[in-house]
Amino acid sequence: MNKAITEGVALMPPAFVDGLDQWSSGDGTPGSDTYDGAVNAAFVPSDADFGGCLELQKTASTQNLRHMGQTPLLPGCYLQVKARIKAISGALPSVRIAAWAGGSGGSHIGGVVETGPSTTLTSYGAVVEVSAIIGTGARGGVDMAWGRNATYGHMGLDLTGPTGGVVRIEDIEITDITSAYLRDMLSLVDVTDFGAVGDGVTNDAPAFEAADDAADGRRILVPAGEFYLDDTVSLNHRVVFEGTVTMPTDKMLLLTKDFDLPTYAAAFGEEEMGFKKAFQALINNSDHESLDLGGRKVSLSGPVDMQAAVPNKTSYSTRRIIRNGQIEAQSGVAWDTETVTAQATYDPNDSRTLTSVANIANIPVGALVEGSGVGREVYVKSKNTGAGELTLNSPLYDAAGTQVFTFKDFKYMLDFSGFSSLSKFGMTEVEIQCNSHCSAIRLAPAGSVFSLDHCFISRPKDRGISSIGSGCQGILIDNCQFLSAEEPDNVPDRVSVALNVNANDAKLRNNRATKFRHFAILAGENNTVTGNHFFQGDTVTDGVRTAGLVISSTYCSTTVSDNYVDNCFIEWTNELDSTPDFTAGFSFSSLSITDNVFLSGDVAPWFSYIVIKPYGSDHFLNGMSVSGNKFRSINGSIDRAERVDTSFSGLDFSRTKNVFFEGNTFHNVSAAVSNPLRVRHDQSSATKTWTIDPDDGLPFGGRSRGVDSVIALGAIRTSGGSSRYAMPYVDLEQGSNQDQIDLVWEESVHGEVQVTMRMDK
Repeated sequence: MNKAITEGVALMPPAFVDGLDQWSSGDGTPGSDTYDGAVNAAFVPSDADFGGCLELQKTASTQNLRHMGQTPLLPGCYLQVKARIKAISGALPSVRIAAWAGGSGGSHIGGVVETGPSTTLTSYGAVVEVSAIIGTGARGGVDMAWGRNATYGHMGLDLTGPTGGVVRIEDIEITDITSAYLRDMLSLVDVTDFGAVGDGVTNDAPAFEAADDAADGRRILVPAGEFYLDDTVSLNHRVVFEGTVTMPTDKMLLLTKDFDLPTYAAAFGEEEMGFKKAFQALINNSDHESLDLGGRKVSLSGPVDMQAAVPNKTSYSTRRIIRNGQIEAQSGVAWDTETVTAQATYDPNDSRTLTSVANIANIPVGALVEGSGVGREVYVKSKNTGAGELTLNSPLYDAAGTQVFTFKDFKYMLDFSGFSSLSKFGMTEVEIQCNSHCSAIRLAPAGSVFSLDHCFISRPKDRGISSIGSGCQGILIDNCQFLSAEEPDNVPDRVSVALNVNANDAKLRNNRATKFRHFAILAGENNTVTGNHFFQGDTVTDGVRTAGLVISSTYCSTTVSDNYVDNCFIEWTNELDSTPDFTAGFSFSSLSITDNVFLSGDVAPWFSYIVIKPYGSDHFLNGMSVSGNKFRSINGSIDRAERVDTSFSGLDFSRTKNVFFEGNTFHNVSAAVSNPLRVRHDQSSATKTWTIDPDDGLPFGGRSRGVDSVIALGAIRTSGGSSRYAMPYVDLEQGSNQDQIDLVWEESVHGEVQVTMRMDK
């Protein structure tokens, strides 16, 4: 507020010479008594000190003098009322500036201060000046703060104390001194000018809105104090917080021109609450698509229930991003894993449900499920306490019947599981620093296209990103680093998982993950895993290794290309099938592993880079391409780059189809496998049947199910040296492993051939 606002507005009351009918002996309102013709009041035209003045005898305990006119009081405007007075005779009274506060429609504003400081007259003839400041806000030096509802006043003074004395009063002066409250910044609008109190109790929301309405392009100042906002407040101007605000959880502070974490942290006095309220605003404010953390670090004392921070939203599907900062977990018991054991029943025909669940009220949604016949990364997606049923994100492979399950509820820094669905939400250039206290992110049970780009997930205690349902549909993880808290541990002792995905269309691109138990567990289809570096070794000689990438869908339709698979392997399983034996479908199919670097060191000879692990019988390979990969072992050789883990069952190699395994390189790998496989066979002695052995050259130890060609390398001769030109026929799947073939000739011959064998049809 400045002088320009009151330019042309009549502030000065009329001089006494203009008539005493403009001056009331009451409150100054229409109809109140005036001093016109009063026996105790008269105009004195020529006083030595004042010139023209009012001479007034005090006849009442409080003698009022009020201007009958309405002096306007505009929001943010501060008026100083001054009067000079001297005692003439009789008892010496006290004097103070006083006024009557008026609002719209001529109403009286009750409950406000309407008198200024009092001064006692101590001698006759001595001129005393009294003054007071009146305004809408309780600023420093304001004697009468009337709030934003006051619009005018009847200004004047009071005489108090003993009666009978006579005084003379010079014309009363009213001036606009708003400029005294602008400090050196004429562009600030102070919320206290509009009635904000800042006592932590009074609802200051209307004052904040009024200040915003009046700002007209200027900044809003929230001065020192604690301002309670009992309603949603939207500020459409820039704002400076010297004080702080508090508000109910379901009320929002929408800072449309200063939408960043530093401003919200200043508003709420600390980063954690500021982060929650800023996220609430992000989900409710269409003016911003992203929340900028401003490079700040947000320290969390416990998990943030992201949906609870936005109680008016249970689902959300508009693109929103959190960017540019660090979120750090402080130590404390709030991060402790909650573990519950309970008996439950599983029926494979209702493959995602546990029924008759004991102690179900204590089992949290989002808890990891462990038990006999339970695959990796099975979570509680939802629960029906009344029915005693839990819905799981995935089926169980061998848990039919009743058993005791263990439910582990890891604590996550950012927990989105309270949303029923969350889509198109992401984080960019944010580090989530778990400090080994907790896990990082738990996704909503449904939704699509959650994204992380150029982010760090550092030292999670248990999990980096957990999907408890289909909220991972189309997930995008790009250019991120996952840094394990278990780097000092040997491989068998590690338990943490960087991320899991249940739904389809995951994209994991150009990420780096260090020494987790698993980098990623993918249960959906149509995934792209490219350009990542994940490594999981230790210093143990002949040590074991865990899978870096787990693909737990038989028909996976997944591309794994241009990755650096370092001291770990790719595992392909069907551990999330409720009926793990093959009965229908495509079985293990549609996986492409192309142009990757596979490296291991100090591993046991039986270690392999590609492992297929069927959890039931009769499964087979039905479409797989492995090409352009570099397989290398250092500090010792390994037997083969690929194998079948037969812990539960093997593969039916009599049904293998469409396997392409070619163009790879092998160093310190004993079996350099290929399909099709070229084998040179030199038959030194003449015989009718030549047995061709692939010498472990067919992938996964498969059978010899086809021959593409038989080429004679030189003449085929009889024992007498005569050349023969007849072609042999082939007997497939010979030998104890059914991987050999027999070439059968018309007669006994010898020579050299090159045979191109296949493990598929």
